[in-house]
Amino acid sequence: MSIEINNESGVEVDEEGLQRLAVYALDALHVHADAELAIVLVDEGAMEQLHVQWMDEPGPTDVLSFPMDELRPGTEDAMSPPGLLGDIVLCPQVAAAQAQSAGHGLLDELQLLTAHGLLHLLGFDHAEPAEEKEMFGVQRDILVGFMMQERRR
Repeated sequence: MSIEINNESGVEVDEEGLQRLAVYALDALHVHADAELAIVLVDEGAMEQLHVQWMDEPGPTDVLSFPMDELRPGTEDAMSPPGLLGDIVLCPQVAAAQAQSAGHGLLDELQLLTAHGLLHLLGFDHAEPAEEKEMFGVQRDILVGFMMQERRR
């Protein structure tokens, strides 16, 4: 699996922790080992520009996803095809404020946002209640499974 992380945010981030989560999530979702993913961390100004440009909404946001090959999760019997998953863009400054409000650390928030962004790349959405229930259930399962794996490290 090719996972490139580029931190342009100016905030020190545990990039290895984000990489481990991405590998775990892609494995759990049966994504082909030759899939490619990019995670970019940007500052609030850059995130605001992307948010306005692509979502037509003001201000910075926490995470944006830009799918490429529209891959979908595989199954235990059949992996997804190889391809370009796309880009996840994270804003650590926004994530830090959310982490503080939620009572957990920045890495926990960035991992949650990475899982969320990855699910969007794989076609999940939360516009409708049933979609939200499915997506947030898968997101929770990924994060819980990953945390259990991390404790065994």
